[in-house]
Amino acid sequence: MKPLIRPARLAPGARVAVVAPSGPVPEERLEAGLDLLRGWGLDPVVAPHALDRHAEFGYLAGTDADRAADFQAAWCDPGVDAVLCARGGYGAQRMADLLDWTAIAAAGPKVFLGFSDITALHEAFAARMGLATLHGPMVAAVDFLKNARAQEHLRATLFEPETVRTIAAPGRGAALVPGRAEGVLLGGCLSLLAAGLGTPYARPSARGGLVCLEDVGEETYRLDRCLTQLLRAGWFDGVAGFLLGSWADCSPASEVRPLLADGLGGLGVPVVDGFGFGHGEGALTIPFGAAAELDAGAGTLTLEEPALA
Repeated sequence: MKPLIRPARLAPGARVAVVAPSGPVPEERLEAGLDLLRGWGLDPVVAPHALDRHAEFGYLAGTDADRAADFQAAWCDPGVDAVLCARGGYGAQRMADLLDWTAIAAAGPKVFLGFSDITALHEAFAARMGLATLHGPMVAAVDFLKNARAQEHLRATLFEPETVRTIAAPGRGAALVPGRAEGVLLGGCLSLLAAGLGTPYARPSARGGLVCLEDVGEETYRLDRCLTQLLRAGWFDGVAGFLLGSWADCSPASEVRPLLADGLGGLGVPVVDGFGFGHGEGALTIPFGAAAELDAGAGTLTLEEPALA
């Protein structure tokens, strides 16, 4: 698997669009996140429907058509340097089919940031554009607003990516299977990866990749079902290694870790748990599409090149 196209880093004064492709966004949290971005010298512009709520399905930030139109307009605006998601939730899959990926590709590479349900769009950008994206804190996410580590690691990745070429797991993580591996970073929310199998917006295989997995609010049997689906589909065949992030509000670690060890440990590749990305406190920013070396024993990830060009 080859590294993907890296978008350009940001500089003070960069114009960034904030969109809501999935769930509804609390206005007060959005305003707090915008203040943080302005404090970094960025010029955030909020998409017209970012604060909408669907009339029937309250878990969606407005209609599929409006969310897709916001995303399309933001990406295709030549004055916008980055598209940042306000939050996850659910709904990105519903609007992916409405996007004009030919026009998005023609608009060229830009920074794209999000996680959780945004996994569906990370996969789409990789499959449709060959574009590297950032799996990291979102503008209206509680952890981003309150946690200095999450803020600083994202800020450094956006503006000074050469300073964070080595990403270390908090507390060195825990090597479920020790070893070193090289590959291209990819992955995201386990349940979204399983849900994307067979769609035109997901890559057919993670072969050659360093797969990052995390999730939120899932019981052990549901995590088992998603993991088993990916294993049975052959999606993990030929992977280089695994980085496991947070499992916030899932079943206890005493259940989840043995499940992950059971499902992934037999693949014969390095596996490190507790790598500090995802829904947990102080989430790190991981550049999907970048080539890197994983040292599971040391709990470190070393990028071949800075996350952004």
